[in-house]
Amino acid sequence: MIENLQERVNADARLVRRGRFVTTSFLLEVGDTPWLINVSEGRISSVTKGPFVMARWTFALRAPQDAWDGFWAQQPQPGFNDIFALIRRRVLRLEGDMHPFMANLFYFKDVLASIRPASNNSPAVHA
Repeated sequence: MIENLQERVNADARLVRRGRFVTTSFLLEVGDTPWLINVSEGRISSVTKGPFVMARWTFALRAPQDAWDGFWAQQPQPGFNDIFALIRRRVLRLEGDMHPFMANLFYFKDVLASIRPASNNSPAVHA
């Protein structure tokens, strides 16, 4: 699933345009597996599976495997349908410099939602 993130995001012209000012690296931790995701002007330039020794990232999103499975379900249940629902339920931790994440919130929400199965792969349009 996460291995396809680069392909899915870069194929979505609307999403790339939304993130055109985003250049950063972030860590996505799914259970015990860390993924380092590099973004350059809205395009995912690399997705690398850990473990890492002193990886550089701006912010990290960490949650157990079952929380991500619920979030990436074709039709997520309440409490799993949004990143902030996971944070509110205290199953997702946001660490590091939160400014790039919060300043480009809709971009990152759509990037993470793009991992959902194709029939629900169209994230909500955020004005």
